[in-house]
This record gives sequence, structure tokens and C-alpha cells, in this order.
Amino acid sequence: QVQLVESGGGLVQPGGSLRLSCSGSGFTFDNSFSGYGMSWYRQAPGKERELVASISGSGGATTYRDSVRDRFTISRDNAENTVYLQMNSLQPEDTALYSCKAVRGAARIYWGQGTQVTVSS
Repeated sequence: QVQLVESGGGLVQPGGSLRLSCSGSGFTFDNSFSGYGMSWYRQAPGKERELVASISGSGGATTYRDSVRDRFTISRDNAENTVYLQMNSLQPEDTALYSCKAVRGAARIYWGQGTQVTVSS
């Protein structure tokens, strides 16, 4: 069974940086990590969950929501079954629970539990 575990969240001052990690397990030769598109989502209290960034299985294609495009970078290490989200110039509005999602077709969708990011002075 595929499992995802996020880490790297915490409390940071405005303008600071954090690097989130999402480590996966349970992948096999026939169901490899590189076959999954990976995404980071976030959900702030009282708000709907929103897509932050996505990366293709090979890492060759990435997409970002407009509000983070010039500040966040998504990347992945398929040898380590890990996807990262480098977040720079953090602002209070970035405060949220950040979760990663793995998708391979319609039947293989997995979520992690999330890691809390709080941006406050």
C-alpha cells in the first residue's frame, strides 16, 4: 500500500523560507514512484483546499498557482521516492496545512496527512 508522509513544516517569520518533503513508500517495480504525478495542496482554516504546485512523473513538467509561481519550487527525486516544495518569501497568507498527493490514473490516488506551515511574526 502506497503511503505518503510530509515533513518540514513549522513556524516561520514573513519573508522566511521552508522546504517541505513528501516521502513515499510502498512503491514497487510495477508501480513505481516515477509513474505518479505529484502535487502539493494547501488548506487554510475556513477555506477550501487549493492546488499549489504539480510535477510530472519525470520531473520535466511543473505547474504553479499564480500566487506562488515566483516564490515556490516543486521538485522530485525519484531515486528517493520524494517530492519537495521549496518555499521562499513566505507570507502570512501562505499559512495552511500542506499535503501532497500522488496520482496515477483514476484508480491510484493517495494523500499524505499534511504538515502545518504557519507564517507569523
